[in-house]
Amino acid sequence: MQLNQLKPTIKGKKRKRVGRGGKRGTFSGHGSKGQKARAGTRIRPGFRGGDNPIWKLFPKQRGATKKVDIKHKAFQVRYKKPAVVSLSYLSSTFKDGDKISPRELIRRGLVSDDKNGVKILSGGEISKKLNFSGLKFSKSAQEKILKAGGSIK
Repeated sequence: MQLNQLKPTIKGKKRKRVGRGGKRGTFSGHGSKGQKARAGTRIRPGFRGGDNPIWKLFPKQRGATKKVDIKHKAFQVRYKKPAVVSLSYLSSTFKDGDKISPRELIRRGLVSDDKNGVKILSGGEISKKLNFSGLKFSKSAQEKILKAGGSIK
C-alpha cells in the first residue's frame, strides 16, 4: 500500500456554503445589508470600521528604539490572578495539624482550580496549627500562621 492510496475511514464534514439561495430565506444566511452581507467580503484583522487603526492613535517618538508609555485599554497587560482563600475559611474547614496544599483546597471545595496558584489572605483569625505547602501568602497571613504555630513550606 502506498501513501497516495490511503483513505480516511470516516467521511469528512462538508463546509456550509452560505449565500447561494435555496432554503435559507431572502438573505441566505448573511443577515441583512452591511459589509459582511456583500459578496467577496473580507475584513482584515485590526479593522475598526473605517476609524483610525489602533496603532495610529498613539503619539510617536523619534527613533526606532524609544519606547512610549502606552496607557490605553487595548494595550493593558492583564496578569493572571491566583485564587484566594481567607484564613477564616481554613480555620473552620481544617483540623489541628492538617496538611494544606492546592490539591486539598480543590478537594474540599474552597478553590475551583489552581492553574494560576492559590493565595492565602489574612481575613479572620486562626488558632490551629496547620501545615501549608505549595501556596502563596500575604505578609499578614504568613505572620498569623506562624504565630499560631503553623508551618509554611
